Amino acid sequence: MAGPSTRFVLFPGRHHLLTCFQADYLRRLAEEGAVTIVWAVTSANHENTKRNPVPYHRREAAIERFSVLSGLRSVVVPIFDTAYTDAFAEVTLKNIAVATGLELTPADTLVACSTPQVAKLYERLGFTVAQVEADPELRTTPERPWDVLLRLAAGDDTWRKLTHPATIDVFERYRLVDEIRMVVNDPLVGDEGGLTVTRDYRTYVEAFAGAAERKWDAVRQYVQPGRIVDIGCGAGAVLELADRETGLHESDLIGVEVARHLFQECLHKKAQGVFRNANVYFFHRNVLGGAVFKDRSVDSTLTFALTHEIWSYGRQRESLLQFARRIHDHTVPGGVWINSDVCGPDDPHRPVILRLVTDDGDNPASPHRDLASLDSAEVRRYVGGLSTRARLEQFAVDFAFPFDYEALPDGSVRLELGSAMDYLTRKDYTDNWLSETKEQFCGLSFAEWTTLLTEAGFEIGPASTAVRNEWVIDNRIAPVASLVDLEGQPLDWPTTHILTVAHRPWNE
Repeated sequence: MAGPSTRFVLFPGRHHLLTCFQADYLRRLAEEGAVTIVWAVTSANHENTKRNPVPYHRREAAIERFSVLSGLRSVVVPIFDTAYTDAFAEVTLKNIAVATGLELTPADTLVACSTPQVAKLYERLGFTVAQVEADPELRTTPERPWDVLLRLAAGDDTWRKLTHPATIDVFERYRLVDEIRMVVNDPLVGDEGGLTVTRDYRTYVEAFAGAAERKWDAVRQYVQPGRIVDIGCGAGAVLELADRETGLHESDLIGVEVARHLFQECLHKKAQGVFRNANVYFFHRNVLGGAVFKDRSVDSTLTFALTHEIWSYGRQRESLLQFARRIHDHTVPGGVWINSDVCGPDDPHRPVILRLVTDDGDNPASPHRDLASLDSAEVRRYVGGLSTRARLEQFAVDFAFPFDYEALPDGSVRLELGSAMDYLTRKDYTDNWLSETKEQFCGLSFAEWTTLLTEAGFEIGPASTAVRNEWVIDNRIAPVASLVDLEGQPLDWPTTHILTVAHRPWNE
């Protein structure tokens, strides 16, 4: 395939796993001359996601070792992920030129690519393409690297027979096998490393930063020095405040974040010198996927607005109990888990009548729309333009936790108190509507939280309490809604949040 003028073989791909077939195929392409293999490693800025479970620096290490063992001369170039574009091939070539000074052209470069859609982009530029695993001249169709990696993820040990020794060596030295299995099989996290594909993380970064001081002020007195872990740390705003505490200047400050976008923001802050403490670390992990910390190794664990997500995206109480037990296991005897989050009312199944205003937006004849085909801006405009009463109808369709309600002749609604509060505490989240409606705020009451924490092995401290967010009531709920019982008597608004301060017993 390679002609006398071929000086380079461009091999674009994610390259998480290298196969024995690839080694033989590339050697054949390079055997006619002094050819350099240019590895364009795509999604190089992604790791710990279903599509990209192996970080770039480990992929690069395997490629370099693969090249030595295979007798190939190689250049490895990271290609950061971008939004889809028909100019992907041009972008890749420009990245290579900037990184290496190599100006690859159809006259001196053969492209090795088995993905038809990508191959066409290079053919359009005049490059000849060798189809690797899809090569029609092969007698048998070899297994593609990603399929081999899925064998590994499934626990099928035959992956080793197909995988090049260079990859096996790197996977074993850096203990990547179990990590890959955990990430690929993770039931909570999407392909790109976030909880949902519709979430606008810029909005969340701004919200986290704005609320950080309030959150820290509420819990700082309960934080024990030593090893302090913020699980679901967002963009690291609370850890920034912990970093300024004189009494914690010798502590380790550790952030754990599952969303790739937020994790990268944490790394950016650390690189920019935001933190004064030298012992600040960040992990891109889902704690439910496996233990992050050794047993009895953490003095204080912080979680803010996280546990309702574990409830919502997992198996509700089962997942939350598993999470609580994992925190219990990594907590030192006498250590503390401080949790601040939303919660349900004490009597969530109580039937109530909810009255909602209709004059603050549109009241379409059709009570709801299918929003799946709309982009995020269209969803925001449509939902944001509905009246509070009409928005309830849309919420009932989109909410991932179905509830029964009865529309009464006077326009009010009969439903359970927990369902009413789930709507009222969510109705203003129009920027991320399709994400927010996947989450349940009122899954557990404070009493149910106390039972769960005790079951996980914690002792509940006296500072633990259920509270009502008066600002939300006064500014978001009361102006447009009212609650009465079935006899028409007004009801007070229930609690909306919890703060739990739970200790692992000293005698464990």
